[in-house]
Amino acid sequence: MRLIPIYFFVNSLVLLAADTSYFKDVRPILQKQCQGCHQPSMKSSDLDLTSFVALGQGGKHGPAFSPGKPDDSLIVKYVNGSLQPRMPLGLPALPPEQVAVIRNWIIDGAKDDTPLTTISNKPSVYIQPPVITALRFSPDGAQLAVSGNREILIHKADGSALLHRLSGKAERILSLAYSKDGNLLIAGGGTPAQFGEVQIWNPKSGEMLRSATLTTDTVFGASLSPDASKIAVGCADNTVHVLDAATGKELYKIGNHENWVLATVFGADSKRLVSASRDNAAKLIDASSGAFLENINLLRGELTSIARHPSKDLVVLGGAERYPYIYLMDRPKNMKIADDTTLVRKMERQDGAIFALDWSPDGKRIAVAGAAPDVNLYDPDTGLKLASCTGHAAGIYSAAFSPDGAKLATGGFDGKVRIYDAASCRLLTSFVPVPISAAALTAGGTQ
Repeated sequence: MRLIPIYFFVNSLVLLAADTSYFKDVRPILQKQCQGCHQPSMKSSDLDLTSFVALGQGGKHGPAFSPGKPDDSLIVKYVNGSLQPRMPLGLPALPPEQVAVIRNWIIDGAKDDTPLTTISNKPSVYIQPPVITALRFSPDGAQLAVSGNREILIHKADGSALLHRLSGKAERILSLAYSKDGNLLIAGGGTPAQFGEVQIWNPKSGEMLRSATLTTDTVFGASLSPDASKIAVGCADNTVHVLDAATGKELYKIGNHENWVLATVFGADSKRLVSASRDNAAKLIDASSGAFLENINLLRGELTSIARHPSKDLVVLGGAERYPYIYLMDRPKNMKIADDTTLVRKMERQDGAIFALDWSPDGKRIAVAGAAPDVNLYDPDTGLKLASCTGHAAGIYSAAFSPDGAKLATGGFDGKVRIYDAASCRLLTSFVPVPISAAALTAGGTQ
């Protein structure tokens, strides 16, 4: 046990005993430096470093650590170079301060302080509407799934009745996707600074079929391949994770981005996927192997959202630059550095950053939403604006067309779902998707 200085109030120096934390100190080092090769889908030397339990089990050379004995611990020997090859393999050696963190944790007893997460059987109680970060119509058009706090709320498509409340571990649900047959509902999210989670539900019965916990932060932009075999999510550690939808097991992790990955979408034949990131790049990936193929776009601004044409390998991208761009997933001629030959159309600049995009099922409309108060609809063939859906104050984080293309649902900062006529942008209905407690209403809470 060691002493660390902590400044408290008026520059008083107090010495407090503190152990090095596995969860806060060691785990982030392993995640960033080591998990690329030591994960369930790629257990080099039979070693998995994605959890404390797996780390304690070690690999083919034996246990990874001996509590209280750093000089006898394999993990220390490999990262300090006393055993070869030095780890991480093929990358720069860990900085001395990171090696010291691992050593000190082992000296302190190599304790597991991973927070326990529990799922409450009690539904969330709301005193005001939460921010809506995801919504999606069921494939038959009968229901609308909406994000809540630690739950997904399933409504009738017109908002007239709340049918199911699907409670999970994740504090936030940031993306939703249905399978074509409606038998699966995929949710991506997590609890900030703790974990990301992918949930796989049977939306008809309300049963959670599988759950996969990933990374140390929430996951973004969950998408399901058209053949319902794979799930892709973006992560705050600059990676894309692809899971097997049938088992929830991770198939591979992709580390070609240089910033947070906020959106993913599969190609029409499920054989490729595109990931969009704050590093400005939309990257084309082989969905069977995880191999990076190429950037499909010319790098301009941070990307936050992506949507694909319902039947073609065309995608629309948007983000901080405020322009929606339509791109081909395939280059019409040989690739060049900074080449933009995949660009089909650039549409007009929005009044704020773009947070949400959706392509209508008939391919004739693109919905663009974000920091501005309006949701704009465009003709993808001409780039012309068709209509503007009004009613939000600002902060629109999700937009989704109904399966027949007749309606557009939106949600965002004010916690209300708005459903518009997709042709005219006439508001059909609006509703708060969560039940507000009677006590809050009595006290004057917001509904």
